[in-house]
Amino acid sequence: MARHLFTVGPVYVEDETLQAQTKPMITHRCKEYKNLHGGIVEKIRKCLQTDDDVFLVGGSATILLEGAIRNGINSNSLGMSNGSFGKRFIECGTANGKNVTQVHVPWGKAIKPEDIEGKVTNDIEAVHWVSNESSTGVLSDSVALAEEVRRQNPDALIMVDAVTSAMAADLNLPKLQPDALVFGTQKALALPPGLAIAVVSERMLEKSKNVANKGFYTDFVKLKKNADDNYALTTPPVSLLYALDYQLDKILEEGMSARYRRHDKMAKLVQDWAEAKFNGLFPEEGYRSRTIGVVNRGELDFDAFHTALKAKGYEISNGYGEVKSSTFRIGHMGDTTPDMIKKLLSAMDEVLEEMQ
Repeated sequence: MARHLFTVGPVYVEDETLQAQTKPMITHRCKEYKNLHGGIVEKIRKCLQTDDDVFLVGGSATILLEGAIRNGINSNSLGMSNGSFGKRFIECGTANGKNVTQVHVPWGKAIKPEDIEGKVTNDIEAVHWVSNESSTGVLSDSVALAEEVRRQNPDALIMVDAVTSAMAADLNLPKLQPDALVFGTQKALALPPGLAIAVVSERMLEKSKNVANKGFYTDFVKLKKNADDNYALTTPPVSLLYALDYQLDKILEEGMSARYRRHDKMAKLVQDWAEAKFNGLFPEEGYRSRTIGVVNRGELDFDAFHTALKAKGYEISNGYGEVKSSTFRIGHMGDTTPDMIKKLLSAMDEVLEEMQ
């Protein structure tokens, strides 16, 4: 039975978006591809209000998170974490032989400027964190964190995992000024998985020129050389790029402000429902995700609940990491609408009544 996904990712993809992938195949070195690639880059820049380079690389977003580490750090970085994916970003550093000074904030709490006070010393080459931690549903204030990093060490690069925030929450790139902002297709872009996207600053590219052992696939200097001609370094997922181009047109037609408001409305619906039916949301007030509701599930038998919900045609996500057994997660991003969320919550109410 087909199910409507309200998961953390991959997320629900509309039929029209899937159909956009069925255009005739082209080679990745022809004029048609060059026009497609260049158009996508300009649309991403317009959506995110940036003039920085945009890299499109086949793979999950993790490939470019690792790429940011490999291109922007010779030795030392500061990694902040308040959940599983912050830890993964740190692991990208340690697995590549970098010395990562680690700052761990309790799960459910936002990372705040005071958490790194005095820690961005002159030997720190970069600071990295997750803007929207999908294991806990916490949206940290990345602009405030970036400003604190620059206050302490203006030379430190700023690397942000925006996998579940870009295109859904206003990250305010003109103020954030990231050196690497990374996301992928399978979250708020509401596309199938398979393409990683990075917004990369000139500072990052200059640093990359003097960093050794960047690999081949993740060498930002090589990526830029090809991107300057609107080509990919290696064969990209052309069909997925067709769908991305289609989605970006839809996003721009909706308007970014309207898109952000829609995500805010969905987040509020889930929050109100969680407070009425359970013990509210897990993350602290004032720092709650626009794309993921992490619900305190109490004594709920989630497996039984989810089995019954899937029988009604809906799928959500279990908890993750340290809070797997005490929470569940509702994804509300991409092409999902408030009306769709209302139907999901109604179905969940029915299941709860049936389980009594």
